Amino acid sequence: MGKKIEKTREEWAQSLTPEQLRVARDAGTEPAFTGEFNSHKADGSYTCVCCGEALFDSKQKFDSGSGWPSFWDIAENAPVAEKSDTSYGMVRTEVLCDSCGAHLGHVFPDGPQPTGLRYCINSASLGFTGRDDSTGKEE
Repeated sequence: MGKKIEKTREEWAQSLTPEQLRVARDAGTEPAFTGEFNSHKADGSYTCVCCGEALFDSKQKFDSGSGWPSFWDIAENAPVAEKSDTSYGMVRTEVLCDSCGAHLGHVFPDGPQPTGLRYCINSASLGFTGRDDSTGKEE
């Protein structure tokens, strides 16, 4: 893993929208079914909105019905870290970008095979790079 990206809150605020800052830097959550990538279908790579690292591949994306983009695995060599989250009286596993510390979402053990995992990720924490120049937005 390369050098960790460290910036002040003010530096992050210069490159992120207020919603991206709230979710990715303050461990917020966007409302279900409101995120840009929930119904996104394009072929490509989902990246960290803060540092641009590739985190998830569209080939591992599935419709979990939860209202957030869901993946059954991380991209190959993705800098994804996990830590225990006991906020709001729940015990969950938080998912973070290991390169910059951005909050991505949570991972749950109720996903499809082959991993049985569901990475439930906030759209506000993601960017997208298409493999075929498509945006994946529904017409």
